Amino acid sequence: MSASTRTLPDWARALGKPLFNATIRRQPSDFVVSENLAIEFSGTGEHDYLWLQKTGANTNWVARQLARHAGVRAADVGYAGLKDRHAITRQWFSILRSGDAADWPSFSCNGVEILDIRRHQRKLRRGAHDSNEFRIALRSDDALTPYRDRIEDRLECIATRGVPNYFGPQRFGHDASNIDLALQLFAGKRLKREMRSIAISAARSFLFNEILARRVSECTWDRILPGELANLDGSGSVFEVIEPDEVIERRCADMDIHPTATLCGLRSDISPGVVQELERDATDAYSDLKVGLERLAIKASTRPLRLRVKRLSWHFDDDALWLDFTLPKGGFATTVLREVARWSAS
Repeated sequence: MSASTRTLPDWARALGKPLFNATIRRQPSDFVVSENLAIEFSGTGEHDYLWLQKTGANTNWVARQLARHAGVRAADVGYAGLKDRHAITRQWFSILRSGDAADWPSFSCNGVEILDIRRHQRKLRRGAHDSNEFRIALRSDDALTPYRDRIEDRLECIATRGVPNYFGPQRFGHDASNIDLALQLFAGKRLKREMRSIAISAARSFLFNEILARRVSECTWDRILPGELANLDGSGSVFEVIEPDEVIERRCADMDIHPTATLCGLRSDISPGVVQELERDATDAYSDLKVGLERLAIKASTRPLRLRVKRLSWHFDDDALWLDFTLPKGGFATTVLREVARWSAS
């Protein structure tokens, strides 16, 4: 069976049905993202670091404008992660110095503002950030007052339990086009490096979501199973739990550790025992994606099943529910929103 369905599955929710219908991104100020960088700047070195605020601008496009202004290659510009285009986003970029320092005060780019300039010794690499802070408006055409108590109960639950760590729909492209791209790649089509990376990522993300949806349906997405590879919160470290005991169960309940699932590739059987069987069963219908990843020698890894939502707060304003929260890198804000409302983007 092919994963090219043109419509993504409505993967299982953990906390119940959406409480209301909502729209996000009616205007850029409805979706604000601010990146927290896990770097101490040296103050010297061959890279300029720019703290930018961009509105309605694509990260890759901004990187190209910075490279052109500095007179360097696009590959000499670094950033920690892609940020939403239809939003107000604040993030760091690094730009290699070429001879004399670039005249950054004269840099002009529609929708882009330089907030700070630093220097550092090394290029900014993907994944170098620690977390992202979000401020998001869920706007509804209906009054939210009748749902207020239930909404607040749901948000309290999210703050306590977290949410399933699904990859968001933006990972898969419009009409799941990135899954189609993956199938073309696995069928032998040659793709440019960037598009190849997008295709592989979409395939792995789809399979992970299928595994997670099975765990959500079985109410085990926030529990450590026998043979589980447990993830230490806030790190990439994992360790095998042969048989969960009271200590493990308490650490999981306290969000100190999280269950994981496989990001498929070579050695997709890295999760042992009952977890391996569950994952195989959840992804058997998509052998075209699994085999394609293995043939490209993509190494399997793991990802936490649970997304911890930190510093969650909210308030109601006319037709909108405003949410403020922080997610670790790799977490999708839309996976938090879907546990509250059935949302669509303007």
